[in-house]
Amino acid sequence: MSYIYNTFIFNPLYNGLIYLIDVFPWADAGIAVIILTIIVRLILFPLSKKAIVTQVRMKEIEPELNRLKETVPDKQQQAVKVMALYKEKGVNPFSSFLVLIIQLPIIYALYSIFINSGLPVVKDALLYSFVSSPIINMHFLGIMDIGVRSIPLSIIAAAAQFFQLHYSLSATAPKPNTNAPKGPPSQMDMAQNMMKNMKYVFPVIVFLISYKISAVVALYWAISSLFTLGQELVVRRHLKKHQPL
Repeated sequence: MSYIYNTFIFNPLYNGLIYLIDVFPWADAGIAVIILTIIVRLILFPLSKKAIVTQVRMKEIEPELNRLKETVPDKQQQAVKVMALYKEKGVNPFSSFLVLIIQLPIIYALYSIFINSGLPVVKDALLYSFVSSPIINMHFLGIMDIGVRSIPLSIIAAAAQFFQLHYSLSATAPKPNTNAPKGPPSQMDMAQNMMKNMKYVFPVIVFLISYKISAVVALYWAISSLFTLGQELVVRRHLKKHQPL
């Protein structure tokens, strides 16, 4: 498994980063990180789009889900009928998780590269024969050294993550159903509460990790979050204007 991960995911991404720095001599390490992050996110866009479309479809059937909560108080029967509704509408509520699982190795590899890259030192043993070892400038836009910790960039990364989660969760959060019978919270309700808390907790985690390691991780996280936010805006707007996508 480690061989497959290194051969098909980690090494190609590492070589891609070094290649970008080599082929664009004017680009510092920060610009190369931005370019690589955008390229990878574009490659993953079809998977991300599928997850966003699923979220939109689930939002559309929200009124029917609320009616089920009102008319079927028994939680087990409610769960069965909810799954039947998903099947009838052709919605797979687990597709978002499957898409995330597929993306995780690539996201982890990118994260590992920026943590363990050792930049500005290049690991020549990992380079392909056609990739040269360049001199790497770690001063992003001539302003800051992204090889060391940066509080401002860590704050930007945390803020970008917050806005991305805020938009994503706000766009998919169900409206409160005041007519539903009161009782112990369902698994769906508990999951929604966890997602709300995640919007505030995860940006703090992003800040702590980014600041603890280096500014290059913060830069990657900020660009990735902003790109994800942008693609969600584009896909949702397209869905709204041109049904179906």
